Amino acid sequence: MDATTLYSIGDLSRRTGLSVRTIRFYSDSGVVAPTTRSPAGYRLYDLDALLRLELLRTLRELGIDLATIQRVLDRELSVAEVAAAHADAMDVQIRMLQLRRSVLRVVARRGSSPEETKLMHRLTQLSGEERRRLIDGTFGTVDADPTATAMVRAATPDLPDDPTREQVAAWVELAELVSDEDFQARMRRTAVRQAAGRPLDIERDAGEDLIEFTRQKVAEATESGIDPLSDRGATIIDDLVDRFAEVFARTPDTEFRDWMAQQFEEAHDPRVDRYWRLVWIVNGWQVVPNLIPVYPWLIQALRNDRDA
Repeated sequence: MDATTLYSIGDLSRRTGLSVRTIRFYSDSGVVAPTTRSPAGYRLYDLDALLRLELLRTLRELGIDLATIQRVLDRELSVAEVAAAHADAMDVQIRMLQLRRSVLRVVARRGSSPEETKLMHRLTQLSGEERRRLIDGTFGTVDADPTATAMVRAATPDLPDDPTREQVAAWVELAELVSDEDFQARMRRTAVRQAAGRPLDIERDAGEDLIEFTRQKVAEATESGIDPLSDRGATIIDDLVDRFAEVFARTPDTEFRDWMAQQFEEAHDPRVDRYWRLVWIVNGWQVVPNLIPVYPWLIQALRNDRDA
């Protein structure tokens, strides 16, 4: 084999394992054009055409479409770029297959109740786009903040092979959440703010010590199951309001409580909080107290309309 050798379609077929019909199709499509023709009009190909055809066959076996292959052969895209993009796509496809396997195993192993059967049906009926969004953790556009995108994708829900009913229910609810465009926008805003590490105005002005003290007290109340509207909850919130009022030189009255609630509400979105709780459930993660949102409890207690 050398650079001056010319090959017929039959020669290419024997060397590449492709059928004559397939090679003729690629030739007619201009993907691997003939180098010249014989005196009798038969197509002949040089070594470069043979190498292009072998690369084409390899890329097609990897599932890459002909239009993309054409760009590779024309050197508009590198093989490395195409391989990386295709590997990412295959990762998503593999996880979708794993999800389907999980559902089938649940159905096969469990005598499901009517309620569970409905849940399984909803899970299996998720559209491809819903599954892709859920698996890929996509909440923004390609120009989204890379740190925020990485943060969200680091917690991508991953349904286990033998999920509990609670995990299946959480997965279905997650699918419904991420399919909502309004939620996607909320998630994107929240993720960008958190990734940037931007504190709320009230957090910055109150100071690190008071905010940390507040988080600790509310986390303890949450872990103890204290209702923010109960008398025990009122005792905690009264103390916190007094501390904040002293720092801000304000009167700890209803107006100040409303102002505090408005300030903390900027960081609280119930649907985003719900998303993270559902991810914890699906992934089977142990709930970490330091990661439990404290502001929902705090806001509810502040909105209790108690007199100072």
